Amino acid sequence: MERKSSRAGGVLTDKQQESLLMDFFVDELKDILWAEKHLVKALPKMEDKATTEELKQALGNHLAETEGHVDRLEEVFDMIGVGARAKKCEAMAGIIKEGEDVIADTETGTLTRDAGIIMAAQKAEHYEIATYGGLITLAKTLGMPDVAEVLGQTIQEEKAADVLLSSIAENHINISASEEAS
Repeated sequence: MERKSSRAGGVLTDKQQESLLMDFFVDELKDILWAEKHLVKALPKMEDKATTEELKQALGNHLAETEGHVDRLEEVFDMIGVGARAKKCEAMAGIIKEGEDVIADTETGTLTRDAGIIMAAQKAEHYEIATYGGLITLAKTLGMPDVAEVLGQTIQEEKAADVLLSSIAENHINISASEEAS
């Protein structure tokens, strides 16, 4: 039976639907869905613990984008005719835990904490960029250019968030943090 998916760029053949690569693609979608949903929970905590308004605003803005990433992933699941079920992402669970440790190990109100929060957030961004890059390539290979396009919107936002975090760190926070007394 063919899975019709006009928004995914055509009709998936039985062979495509049942391929090991398609199974892997779906599994990775479930993984990144879990990651995005848990970032929706982690970002407000990071925002609350940040010291500077600039970082708080960047994290708050990215929270809104991340909620949109969850919506897009649910759209992708719909496009390929698979239920949107998340599967625990061990990598993101570790990155989030490490971010919590950074907050616990740095002093409240310091720019050193902000530097740590930026670093933790960038680790999450880099993981997401790598994952979305791979998913886009797989979607193209599996004959789903429309899915690749939807995922491409998200990777662009992830890359922009990473650039913004680097800019905040390089233009203010890291230099000021280096002058904080221990």
